[in-house]
Amino acid sequence: MLAVIRLTVNQESALHGVQELPVLGWEIESHNRNVRQTAYRIQISQDQNFDNILLRGEWQESECSNNVSLTELMLTSSQHYFIRVQIRDNYGETSAWSSPAEMISGVLYSHEWLADFITAETSADKDNSGATLLRKPFVLNRAEDIQSAFIHVSALGLYELHLNGHKVGEDALTPGWTSYHHHLLYQTYDVTGHLEKGENVIGAIVGAGWYKGDMGFSRHRNYYGERSALISQLVINYNDGSHEIVVSDESWKGQDSAILFSEIYDGETYDARREIPGWCVKGFAEKGWRPVSLAMHEKSTLVAQGSNRVRKMGEIKPVALLTTPQGDTVIDFGQNLSGWVEFTVSGKAGDKVVLRHFEVLDAEGNVYLDNLRSARQRTEYVLKGKGAETWHPHFTWQGFRFVKVEEYPAQLDLNNFTAIVLHSDMEQTGSFACSNPDLNQLHHNILWGLKGNFVDVPTDCPQRDERLGWTGDAQIFCRTASYLMQTRNFFAKWLTDLRYDQTAEGGVPHVIPDILTGYCGQDRLLSEGGTHSASAWADAAVINPWTMYLMYGDTNVLENQYASMKGWIDFMTAHAENYIWHYKLQFGDWVALDAKEGSYFGATPNDLTCTAYYAYSTQLFAKAAKALNRTEDYQHYTALHQAIVRRFQEEFFTPSGRLAARTQTAHILALYFNLVPDEFRQRTTDTLVELLNEHDGHLVTGFVGTPYFCHALSQNGRTKEAWNLLLKEDFPSWLYQVKAGATTVWEHWDGIKPDGSMWSADMNSFNHYAYGAVGEWLYRVAAGIEADEEQPGFKHVIIKPQTGGGLSWLDTRYQSIYGAIGVRWEVSGHTVFLNVTVPANTSATVVLTDGQSVQEADGIDFVRCAQGYTAEVGSGEYRVEYRLV
Repeated sequence: MLAVIRLTVNQESALHGVQELPVLGWEIESHNRNVRQTAYRIQISQDQNFDNILLRGEWQESECSNNVSLTELMLTSSQHYFIRVQIRDNYGETSAWSSPAEMISGVLYSHEWLADFITAETSADKDNSGATLLRKPFVLNRAEDIQSAFIHVSALGLYELHLNGHKVGEDALTPGWTSYHHHLLYQTYDVTGHLEKGENVIGAIVGAGWYKGDMGFSRHRNYYGERSALISQLVINYNDGSHEIVVSDESWKGQDSAILFSEIYDGETYDARREIPGWCVKGFAEKGWRPVSLAMHEKSTLVAQGSNRVRKMGEIKPVALLTTPQGDTVIDFGQNLSGWVEFTVSGKAGDKVVLRHFEVLDAEGNVYLDNLRSARQRTEYVLKGKGAETWHPHFTWQGFRFVKVEEYPAQLDLNNFTAIVLHSDMEQTGSFACSNPDLNQLHHNILWGLKGNFVDVPTDCPQRDERLGWTGDAQIFCRTASYLMQTRNFFAKWLTDLRYDQTAEGGVPHVIPDILTGYCGQDRLLSEGGTHSASAWADAAVINPWTMYLMYGDTNVLENQYASMKGWIDFMTAHAENYIWHYKLQFGDWVALDAKEGSYFGATPNDLTCTAYYAYSTQLFAKAAKALNRTEDYQHYTALHQAIVRRFQEEFFTPSGRLAARTQTAHILALYFNLVPDEFRQRTTDTLVELLNEHDGHLVTGFVGTPYFCHALSQNGRTKEAWNLLLKEDFPSWLYQVKAGATTVWEHWDGIKPDGSMWSADMNSFNHYAYGAVGEWLYRVAAGIEADEEQPGFKHVIIKPQTGGGLSWLDTRYQSIYGAIGVRWEVSGHTVFLNVTVPANTSATVVLTDGQSVQEADGIDFVRCAQGYTAEVGSGEYRVEYRLV
């Protein structure tokens, strides 16, 4: 049987808000092996039953089943569209029509925005962290004739939308954080069926958020503006083809809310006694409500956000109630997470619940808040005193595992507390399990590090007074993140802001969105050194788009970011001296253990690190130019890459082949970025192993060297050493954190030292995903699921597992855009039992690394190769048995 089992638009099952036509993709299911699609056809309708077909596509003779462009459809604003596909395969079978994917169009053109930004604040409120209410009653006389109704909403600040007394949608922290002056997202909600005949009421709560709130370690306010504001456009489509539009304008009214204070770092104060019952239902008297005023903001910046919004992604109940040696009452949720605590409480009017959120207990088992720096992470709820009251914050979130209960007016019952996990809504695509439980916990920690830090932007940490989109962290972790989750749209959004915040010369800020430039405050390092263009950080401009292309096969990200990518390469070239690049402030191998005492900067020289990344990014950009058929750029930047490599080798290698900088990171970068002369590769590899052995098999690398360490070993015949490094259990190692009870990845190898003391107070996050970049090695090498850049998106996959580490089995799946790629291996003595799953309409190269002989091939024609055995296979499930050398 042949079937299309999943149809996607921009790799999502639905898009609620689009301005540009998405790309289509689908997964194919068949009982046959070696299945290839031979043709497809598409239909598009505005009704789910396809009674009225807008586009009746002809059969297209094509094997393409992903990143299929919709070129024949003309979108109209504020409409619902349903899409389905039918395919044929190389066995002559024809599938039934797929289940439909759906999309709702947004406001396609700026002039169609009839709504204005409105605010209930004045300039005197610029330092006000409370939230305001906005409301608009309107009358519908033809509710029974409504075909569809959609509301498009955004804010300068954060908003929560209500309609007729009910919250609209399940999103949180909307519209998110962007480079507001250039790029402001709006959300689209289907409210068909929620409108009533007669009076209806739209309402919104609006808070400061990132727009005007207290942000960054400099603790400035009003980065983008001084007044929070809302824009809302409700479009009602009637059965007769007519429309009615209700917009935000000066006819709305405003009032202060029960949210007295809400800041991202410091938490929220809510006085339930100040709630206004019925404020968003019909018949409400607006006595005392004030007129709103218009807020100026360029509407051309508004862009539809169809997916990846922040929302509740899970619940965690407490695992323990503790009384610390100092007498504090603490709730332990057992998992470091990002989100908020929802609780139920009963008491008298004026009673309070006060919670402080934090990550770890200190060595004595007491509450540890020092690593939060100035972030208070505090929520306060004042009861109204009317039975059981349930509450959670609105416009803030916390990074925590533990909660200190400072006030609670009743007997404390853990059943009344729930941790709500918040992060951007992304499909989990990777799963990993093996015979080593510590390695399984490490994978868990890496995944939860992603969850805790992918809250609309890829932040460095979710707890202290920072939570910024550091480019280095995002670049380092990008490939790992893209095995764990479907990150295509998440990173596309963030990269758009990178493009907008880039300097005119092509320099890339340290954080995106950029709130450091001009606001360094008390940070001497940044104010004296500069706020953009650090090697390995700014290279996110090139590495992240290339990774998206590699993982998802879509050239759109390369097209969208091409000028940005080129700008960064040209910036480095403009500031290089004879192809050696070094510019102002460099973070280098950040927080490496070979740094001088008291320094954050590792021992690897900056000119080596910078030039290595200059070469690597230039090579990737040349590949991007080739993928887009930009031949002239491909030739130019290929030649530039070759010149940089030659200069690197002249500058940093002696004639006898010794790498001048004797650090682990220097050797790792030279090997992984292919900067080593062929004749010196063995010596460089051997020296890296020597440097490893000098530290008893431990790493001393920081942010730059760590992500590639295991790769540099396994790619050069030292897989055993890579496994040994990964599985070290004492400090410094990944499993040291696991053994210490970590549930996420730490910022420092010894965030908590063996004696229980802390690394530092000023920079010691316990949810910092950078070192979790080793997760990429688990998928690409241990499981062996590797992308082929000649057929990206896993249209062709290289399956080359490398057993080791004393593991008796490993089981991994990656949900590619074509379907699940599965690898399971079991080792018994010298025999390996390998199970492989290859999705329909794809192919794979299977390599049996170190295979001595093949006992069971399951119909695969293996041939001898330098690495063991190799074979080309089509789709299907295969079981292979072979003996190791």
